[in-house]
Amino acid sequence: MRDTPDYEDIPGTYVFDAHRNRSGYALNMFCMSLNDPTNRDAFGKDPSGYLDRWPLSPEQREAIEKRDWLQMIVLGGNIYYTFKLAAVDGLSMQDLGASMSGVTTSDFTEMMIAGGRPIEGNRSKASENIQ
Repeated sequence: MRDTPDYEDIPGTYVFDAHRNRSGYALNMFCMSLNDPTNRDAFGKDPSGYLDRWPLSPEQREAIEKRDWLQMIVLGGNIYYTFKLAAVDGLSMQDLGASMSGVTTSDFTEMMIAGGRPIEGNRSKASENIQ
């Protein structure tokens, strides 16, 4: 049995598997808490104090504070939960996708309308010696 799943070899792919589910639990529950208007208000008034309520890793907390959407995903965030935080900030799913892809929102939207990312390019970290 392999210790590392095959999908970990795909550059830029962060599958929400059991490992990420466990490691991102607190981050995702923080995001889920923002469904409640009282919690959104508390977070808006005192973000640091509100984050203190959650057993986040230092890296998760920093990603939330910096709104580093991709890092939240890497650290176990589920896109459906992290989008709750984005919605509090008034962002769209296209805004998040653009941020995670390093392009403008309009470029990201155009890319999705055209069918998504091109298939050409790095398909494997191992074969391209990518870390």
